[in-house]
Amino acid sequence: GFGLAWSTMIRPESVLDFLVFDDLGLLLVLCSAVGINLLVYQLAPRLFRSTLLKTSFQQRPFDLDRSALLGAVIFGIGWGLSGVCPGPAIAALGTGNTDVLWALGGMAAGALVQGLRAK
Repeated sequence: GFGLAWSTMIRPESVLDFLVFDDLGLLLVLCSAVGINLLVYQLAPRLFRSTLLKTSFQQRPFDLDRSALLGAVIFGIGWGLSGVCPGPAIAALGTGNTDVLWALGGMAAGALVQGLRAK
């Protein structure tokens, strides 16, 4: 949360400026997050025998199908219109930005619709 706040990613205006290429500072944040996650996901199974919950590490299968692409497009449109991403929105609540509750409500509704649709 602190990192998201410090990088101004909790401010929808900053995200929207990034998305229209006015402020590319968030590109460093994005690349750093992807790089760290890539490193951790590659090193953790090699350094530890099991997860914190004592289960084994395993690959998560993923199919790039119509449903995944449609979800990505809907997420991208929502992100572009609102400038709010799930993680930064939750961090923004900690700073008193209650306007993100609208975006979080939309995300929850979308997740509910997807859950009902997937049954």
